[in-house]
Amino acid sequence: MSNLSAASSEEKMWRGALVPALVVTVISIVISIAVKKGPGAWGSLLASMTVLIFFSVHLGISAISKNLDPIATMALAMFSYFAKVMVMGAFLLIVTKFTSPATINRPAFAITALAITAAWLAGEIRAFMKLKLGLPLPLRRIE
Repeated sequence: MSNLSAASSEEKMWRGALVPALVVTVISIVISIAVKKGPGAWGSLLASMTVLIFFSVHLGISAISKNLDPIATMALAMFSYFAKVMVMGAFLLIVTKFTSPATINRPAFAITALAITAAWLAGEIRAFMKLKLGLPLPLRRIE
């Protein structure tokens, strides 16, 4: 029974984060198209896909590691963060070296990525605060 509620809480957090992130994604893409036309659209789309995939992977790893012991969970989390930073660095290096600014607008990419990240985190925090988690409290002996 607890696995079912834990899975649904992960799903609620994912949906709670995804909805505001998608709203900001659409707004960012529309603004980027209006301001920078094609290159702005590509930069904004690329940032949107990157942020949404990276944060979804994070919640997926969180769901997988919920039943592991704390040391394994910490190791998995640290590996996940390190791998995401390395992959993101390689991805940004590839985009910088192999695409021209006329194809992908860098400021549109950066602004979109930051805006979606802020919306995702705000939505995830809001969804977490709405969860009714039963946390075990330590018993205090009264003598």
